[in-house]
Amino acid sequence: MLDSVDIAARVEEILAAHSGTEGALLPILHSVQESFGYVPEEVLPQIAQHQNISKAEAYGVMTFYHDFRAKPAGTHVLKLCRAESCQTMGADRVAAHAKETLGLDWHETTPDGKITLEPIFCLGLCACGPSALVDGKVVGRLTEAKLDAIVKGMR
Repeated sequence: MLDSVDIAARVEEILAAHSGTEGALLPILHSVQESFGYVPEEVLPQIAQHQNISKAEAYGVMTFYHDFRAKPAGTHVLKLCRAESCQTMGADRVAAHAKETLGLDWHETTPDGKITLEPIFCLGLCACGPSALVDGKVVGRLTEAKLDAIVKGMR
């Protein structure tokens, strides 16, 4: 587990790697998330100062994009497609089942830290909807029963 000094040092390395790069905020945020699994809120002032923007701007960009996390994700990440095509194929029903089964809302993690539930917008599997991304692997034609089997395998 990294302490705040280690985190600040790693972020400084990331900032140095992007020094002089125009429009580096998003690549920096991606690098920070890749390093820690999330973007710790305490690093936003450090990033903002480096990018010569306000902390509010850095926070606004980080929170605008759904793929940036403010907290560590669970061991497994279950992303359910929320795009229109999947919705017409039953994604709302599957999402409601997932929320009820896991006892979670979007962007939440089970208390044991094993599963994080996130929305995702279009995986390009419109012909196979509803679809999901399970630990980075695409799953098509998702049903409540298929979801239950996936969740069982995660626990």
